[in-house]
Amino acid sequence: MRIVFWSLLLVAFNLSALEKFQSSQVCQKCHPLIYKEHFASQHRKASIFDDAIHKAVWDKHPLKKKNKYTCAKCHTPNDARIITALQNKKSAAPMQNKAQEEGVSCVSCHNIKSIQKHEKSNTNLITTNKKLLYSARESEKNEKDKKYKTKTSLFGFVTQKSGSPFHEIDFSNEIFYNGNVCLGCHSHKENAHKLQVCKMDINETTQSEKENCITCHMPLVQGSFSTISQSKMHRYHGFTGTIHKPQMLKKYLDIGFKKEQKGFSVTLTNHASHAFLLQPLRLAQLRVTLHRAGKKITLKPKNFVRIIGKDKKPAPPWVATEVLKNTQLQAKEQRHIHFDADLQSGDEVVVHFGYYVVNPKAAKKLNLTEFTEFKLFKEERFYVK
Repeated sequence: MRIVFWSLLLVAFNLSALEKFQSSQVCQKCHPLIYKEHFASQHRKASIFDDAIHKAVWDKHPLKKKNKYTCAKCHTPNDARIITALQNKKSAAPMQNKAQEEGVSCVSCHNIKSIQKHEKSNTNLITTNKKLLYSARESEKNEKDKKYKTKTSLFGFVTQKSGSPFHEIDFSNEIFYNGNVCLGCHSHKENAHKLQVCKMDINETTQSEKENCITCHMPLVQGSFSTISQSKMHRYHGFTGTIHKPQMLKKYLDIGFKKEQKGFSVTLTNHASHAFLLQPLRLAQLRVTLHRAGKKITLKPKNFVRIIGKDKKPAPPWVATEVLKNTQLQAKEQRHIHFDADLQSGDEVVVHFGYYVVNPKAAKKLNLTEFTEFKLFKEERFYVK
């Protein structure tokens, strides 16, 4: 009897905690293309139940024993059960429910009113008007309270619809144009030792409407954003990055080549406004091979890493007190990498720049062997005259 009682109580509490949660499936009816993109994205897969890397780190985190899932702030912001518990300084651990299944849902982002800056990490301030969603549309930027309207013309034969019959829209919020809406979660994360474990190192004032987080990671692609108001293009909601659709970011890296008196150099130019890879688990790598008279000569690869640690040794994010090494390509940096190999006329130099989602050494410790595959970001071929 006790088991039945506590089971019913748990279910009731779980349902109560989800009352405030609005599923992205509600958005699917009017935004099927965007919903499909979002469903495959890392935003939707942000919880420990869908993100194996996040789960592996959480399993080793000391806060797990205390049932204090502080990651929920960004990884499952719509899980009211956990968020409320944390706000009341109580314990709460992830458990499978609809909010966890959707990770960062549609309303998680479109409800953000502003960003509150803090030393440890920023915070998303959410609107209290649950019927209001923020979005960006240049032609309606001054529209703060867009409501659903229909307009007929040609004696009623043509009907034009605008707005949404399900929610109000605010097109005037500047952070949805300059990309700062992303910096509530993607700016920085400081641990208890005042070390910024992850940091974007991006100056918000350099974010413009022409070049920012949104224009890079949510580029314009073919297809209508809505079934109500037809459009030729929409912002891609799959959120391009190291895990999802990295090929869409190729244009932000240039690879150059120069033959020198002794050997040659490969030039890497990072056009992004932040370091090429930000997460300390990542490992970027430059691979170069020479093709000569039917033979392939593989040169020693060059690694690009950011290693955090303590007492001169690598350490987990919650233990680390210093950056031991940082050779990642920085924002707007152009770097020349020299190779001593002498070239001959007719040689073909093949350059591969890629990365590991998880550094193979860390992957072994975290038992994440499925992430040890080298992923190619960009390839260039150069011919020696």
